[in-house]
Amino acid sequence: MTVPEGNPRPDNEIERVLVVVAHPDDIDFGGAGTVAVWTKAGIEVHYCIVTDGQAGGFEPDRDRADIPAVRQAEQTAAADHVGVHDLHFLGYQDGSVEPTAELVRDISQVIRKVRPQRLLTQSPERVWSRLQVSHPDHLATAEATVRAFYPAAGNPYAYTDLDEDAWDVGELWMMDHPESNHYVDITDTFDQKMAALMSHTSQHRDPDGLRDGIRANFARVATAAGLPPNHYAESFTVIRMR
Repeated sequence: MTVPEGNPRPDNEIERVLVVVAHPDDIDFGGAGTVAVWTKAGIEVHYCIVTDGQAGGFEPDRDRADIPAVRQAEQTAAADHVGVHDLHFLGYQDGSVEPTAELVRDISQVIRKVRPQRLLTQSPERVWSRLQVSHPDHLATAEATVRAFYPAAGNPYAYTDLDEDAWDVGELWMMDHPESNHYVDITDTFDQKMAALMSHTSQHRDPDGLRDGIRANFARVATAAGLPPNHYAESFTVIRMR
């Protein structure tokens, strides 16, 4: 299936954005540079992190019961680097996410509370050439988020037990989708992205190698976007409801 051409609303028409991802650090790998572009433009951005991140990291001797608090603190620090101060942690078990009605309900509740005009999440479609971006938790979180985007959050007859009124977002952005249709130049916010990513110290076995890999990867994205040398970009698939 070919996705339609990306046609997002101008940023100056957007007041609030909600980001929904599976794990602490997911947004920093895929979209933190763009988030920093938005917050610099005066857009209010919220994060919704579905899992507690308990299954991540490379410290076998560490008490795993400590990990959720560590990862929440790391994500909070990372968010601060890109101007995000409102975080919603749903606390699902890392490694066991499914697109259940309960998860769709929980995401719909956050959407109705935040009332964003733009929703950013992961891809519900697997990328076979970069399988690491298609962790099962990513796929399940994205599928639940898409279901919340349409129709659940905007349907006043869905999840009527929620206190918040129904809300139509109108615009869906996905990271790491097999078919990108929109690019954001993050050259001016790349250092913020890198600072956010490096805040997740419990997750990085080789920080120097990670820095080099991130720099090379997002330079390649900029080239694909047609930007000049020495630029960085992030890619998305944008679906706009009409």
